[in-house]
Amino acid sequence: MRHIVWDWNGTLFHDIDAVVGATNAVFEPYGLGSYDADRFRAVYTRPIWTAYERMLGRALEDGEWERLDLGFHESYHQLMLECGLAADALSTLRSWERAGGKQSLLSMWAHERLVPKIAEFGIDHHFVRIDGLRSAAGGHKAESMVAHLAALGVDPADVLVIGDSLDDAHAAQHVGARAVLYTGGMTSRADLMACGVPVVDTLENALDHA
Repeated sequence: MRHIVWDWNGTLFHDIDAVVGATNAVFEPYGLGSYDADRFRAVYTRPIWTAYERMLGRALEDGEWERLDLGFHESYHQLMLECGLAADALSTLRSWERAGGKQSLLSMWAHERLVPKIAEFGIDHHFVRIDGLRSAAGGHKAESMVAHLAALGVDPADVLVIGDSLDDAHAAQHVGARAVLYTGGMTSRADLMACGVPVVDTLENALDHA
């Protein structure tokens, strides 16, 4: 592997507490009870509206997804201010760079928020390209991965995708890259293991598969 494509939320950015807190806030009027990280991981999937339908036990009504998504992000953008990088994120980025590897970042978070947040942590110089979501929220990552690698001009056979969700693995498989999944995010270990790709508990361990 010569190039790593990193995920942001739940991978380099340790924001599980903000995600769970914002989810609890937006679903409080529904009387579902509070979620902790493990209970949230049990229902989490992408696209996120599917997870919401699991939580509610029914299909979303017209306009309901838009209201829930807006409310979630209003809470999340406050709670995320207390979140930081994963414990070994910086050391792992530096380690891969010292080894001569290239790295980029692809996220399904809003591009206009993603870029300044990464710069705020002072790690933007580690990435040859940063791409966030430039359209409406939701959807799968596969097509964004196609565009990301095309813009980089790299061979997918030389790429390792490191993320915390099944969507990251599916995006890698879609383009012919390899994937390693990290347990620090929103997806349960059991679901990650069922995907059939390596699963690690630290970002540093992910480099063992590069």
